[in-house]
Amino acid sequence: MKIGIDASRAFIKNRTGIEEYSYQVIENLRDKLNNQQVVLYVKKTNNLQLTTYDGVVKINDLELPKSWRIKVVKFPRFWTQLGLSWEMLLRPVDVLFVPAHTVPIIHPENTVVVIHGLEYEFCPKAYSSWERMYMRGTIKKSCDWASRIISVSENTKKDLMNLYKVDEKKISVIYEGYSREERNFQFPISNFQSNPNDQISKIKTSEIQSKFEIRNSKFLLFIGRIEERKNISNIVKAFELLKERYNIPHKLVLAGKAGYGYDNIKFEIRNSKFENDVVELGFVSEDEKWELLKKADVFVFPTLYEGFGIPILEAQSVGCSVVASNNSSIPEVIGVETQNFASLQLVDPQNPQDIAESIYKLISNESLKNAIIQKGLENVKRFSWDKCAQEIAQILLKKN
Repeated sequence: MKIGIDASRAFIKNRTGIEEYSYQVIENLRDKLNNQQVVLYVKKTNNLQLTTYDGVVKINDLELPKSWRIKVVKFPRFWTQLGLSWEMLLRPVDVLFVPAHTVPIIHPENTVVVIHGLEYEFCPKAYSSWERMYMRGTIKKSCDWASRIISVSENTKKDLMNLYKVDEKKISVIYEGYSREERNFQFPISNFQSNPNDQISKIKTSEIQSKFEIRNSKFLLFIGRIEERKNISNIVKAFELLKERYNIPHKLVLAGKAGYGYDNIKFEIRNSKFENDVVELGFVSEDEKWELLKKADVFVFPTLYEGFGIPILEAQSVGCSVVASNNSSIPEVIGVETQNFASLQLVDPQNPQDIAESIYKLISNESLKNAIIQKGLENVKRFSWDKCAQEIAQILLKKN
């Protein structure tokens, strides 16, 4: 069997969201498809590095099985619909796997696409008119063309069925994973024993906090795009309430690239009387992300709508307490229907007071905070990139 994978998003320099999903799935598919002929279709970018040594091919830092190969598709514009379609026409594959939404107009009968969410349908003001029109058209067509659809949550599956009338039999729910690379952290709860890597961790943390001028400050943390859909404005308003009512000593740290509506968010921050306590970091590296999550007092993620919500799992995995929205896929991901219901504080994202009070409960009640952290550590055991890739491989290898 010859399997093609759209890897156009997986090897960009600063991966977020869907790009990280593409990379992690491809990395974890290697041992599941190591005996299959696999072609990774990639874009020509400044970051792309292809090397071969002793018959082993590497793409950037990822070593590939010997039966895998790389195809650089050089179309600078309309890469999927022109470049990838051209490849499918000239050199067809038995199955095409698209990790991110967009199926090429020319595609094999057996095409599998991943749909990450329909946030633009539920938060229209957080997207431009062009973005909404483009995503709606693209995803509807992709659902029509694909022989199999992977949804990252039951909630997204329900949205596809209700809004786009997709046949339930066509959809498989496969949860995303989260990175397990940073598993030697000293979790910030009192009943964990010290870690042998504490000294190294303290040095890294000191360097990062000094770099970002956080130093030894307590802080609340958000990681993600700084955009309207992520509800940054209400996070800032909740932070102001915490400062005014409880005089908390914390800073609010916002880490991530600027997105749609950033100018309005920046205006609100500049006009806040607590502007000096709001720290914007921009994009942060993987090391920086994990150190920030480890040291944050609370991870704040009351977004307006999420297809999945990997940052929640990343925060829980290092023992950071979380406040997140009571909508979309988030209750599902944190285990509302399991014993992990109390693995974080669920809030109304449209209510800054609710967000503020839930944060204050965690920073003022050590017992509650520790209980929620423990539940979070249990919750993340349900998810892994290895499990995600294993379930995807089963679909790709299935004979239609």
